[in-house]
Formats: sequence, structure tokens, C-alpha cells
Amino acid sequence: MLTGTQTRYLRGLAHHLTPIFQIGKGGISENMLDQIGLALEARELIKLSLLKNSEWTVKEAAEEIARSTKAEIVQTIGKTITIYRKSVDHKTIVLPR
Repeated sequence: MLTGTQTRYLRGLAHHLTPIFQIGKGGISENMLDQIGLALEARELIKLSLLKNSEWTVKEAAEEIARSTKAEIVQTIGKTITIYRKSVDHKTIVLPR
């Protein structure tokens, strides 16, 4: 569980990131979750975007992705989701206490 200070820090780091995954009409598949998990392992902090034709709400999609990948939701703004998961092998982000 992230503290408020850690969440603010991660939001600052994520500000310049662009979404690397798009959730559209096809929804969230197992393959997509696998790819998100690999991206989280490599980057720790990623953004995803929800397309207009998606049947998911932003909240539902964020919760499903976070639960399935064991990640933390940093924030949702509009149709953009930011998630974080501490990497095992490629740890680059040092969170404040």
C-alpha cells in the first residue's frame, strides 16, 4: 500500500510519461495482462489509456489491472490510468518514506 507521499512522488514521475497500452473494444485480455506485467517489471511505473469504444469504466479497468498484475493504482485522470509495481530485477524508483 502506497502512502500519500509516495503517491505524490509517483504522480510527479509519471507526469511526462505517455500511455504505452490502450484498452479498447476488446477489453482486457490475459495476453494484455501478461504484457502489462512485463512492462511493469521493466519500468515499474506505466500509463494506460482507455479508448472511447471500451466497454470498461476507468475505475473498473484500473482495479482489474491492479488486481491481476499485483500493482498499485497511482492515479486515474480522465481516461488515463497510472499504475506502479516494484520491480524484482530492474528496481530504478526509490520511493520516499
